[in-house]
Amino acid sequence: MGDGGLTRRSFVKQSALAAVTLPLAATPTEAASANFKIVCVGAHPDDPESGCGGTLARYAALGHAVTIVYLTRGERGIEGKSLDEAARIRTAECEAACRIIGATPVFFGQIDGATEVTHAHVDAMQRLLAAQTPDLLFTHWPIDTHMDHQVASILTVRAWMAGGPRTPPFYFFEVNAGSQTQGFLPNTYVDVSAVLDQKTRALFAHVSQDGRGIWREHHELMAQWRGREVGVGAAEAFVHLNRDQTGNLPGI
Repeated sequence: MGDGGLTRRSFVKQSALAAVTLPLAATPTEAASANFKIVCVGAHPDDPESGCGGTLARYAALGHAVTIVYLTRGERGIEGKSLDEAARIRTAECEAACRIIGATPVFFGQIDGATEVTHAHVDAMQRLLAAQTPDLLFTHWPIDTHMDHQVASILTVRAWMAGGPRTPPFYFFEVNAGSQTQGFLPNTYVDVSAVLDQKTRALFAHVSQDGRGIWREHHELMAQWRGREVGVGAAEAFVHLNRDQTGNLPGI
């Protein structure tokens, strides 16, 4: 359908006027000179992989240092297993997923289902982020049905706000939109079509969580829908917490 030069694809692109892309260097050579440090904070093993695994994989492929901070080890995520048993299984799964993405896993040390926002935890997150010196920061959208997701988000937000004059660009990702992430209106998109296989393999590494089912029931549909919003095959969507910056995500 066309009207005065307006096609369906151009309409989709024009409808996403507020949607920008993450700033990624276009080539490995540019990436090496940029040398970005990317940090993603997720509540459980499989959350970062679900929400922004494709974006993290793109950064890693360009030579940027990608770190995934897991707030917990998913201790209550396997029925019939003790906290220690589940933690061992899920730690191994997220380490395998990080190898697929090209990321380094870091564990914050809270317990699945018993996470807290306290001054001490905010201080600990601030110290962790200060040590990582990220150029780009990702975490959960704070309006989520899972309290652990909320805690991961708020701890990261508080630590970021207390970070002084050097605050990196900050982006929220979505997981299981509709059933978990609520009221998410993205303003930034990343085309993950070329790394979709990598993202799915990272998610499938979470066998104890039925990563294939998570992909089939939630994130495959989300990737297709977000892709349609910006006229690509598959995309991940973000909300940019835009206090003092505008424009594209660095390097993508």
